[in-house]
Amino acid sequence: MILPKPQLLEWGSKLQIQSIGLRYEVLRKPLGLCFAPEELLQEETQWHIGMVSGERVEGILLIKFIGENVAKMRQVAVAESSQGKGIGKEMVRYAELLCSQNHIEKIELHARKSAVPFYLSLGYHTEGAEFEEVGIPHIKMSIKL
Repeated sequence: MILPKPQLLEWGSKLQIQSIGLRYEVLRKPLGLCFAPEELLQEETQWHIGMVSGERVEGILLIKFIGENVAKMRQVAVAESSQGKGIGKEMVRYAELLCSQNHIEKIELHARKSAVPFYLSLGYHTEGAEFEEVGIPHIKMSIKL
């Protein structure tokens, strides 16, 4: 399989709106959660990095700027039919490159416990003890760029 190239999705575009549905299906629906409209509006200033095949968003992640030279990776989701094909890794590497080019020195994230091995394989480190977020176990992780 030839992977599509990661790209920034323009806020309000058809692809960015489609990515909300992907995030809902992969991350929220299994937990019985929905997005609040005000929550989505706060994402306008965040980077929406997507993997698009044809007209379909196969993967998405968001980068939120949380401090001087620090960003938070959040809402990482890959379509179920595309998982295990390297899409997540490509998006993360692209996010790291964009952050580095924009003088971000550190990326933090709250990894679902089940995703910790994925981030460890990409060089991220755990920080602190396990905690609960949205009703499931998470671990804070980070990488210095």
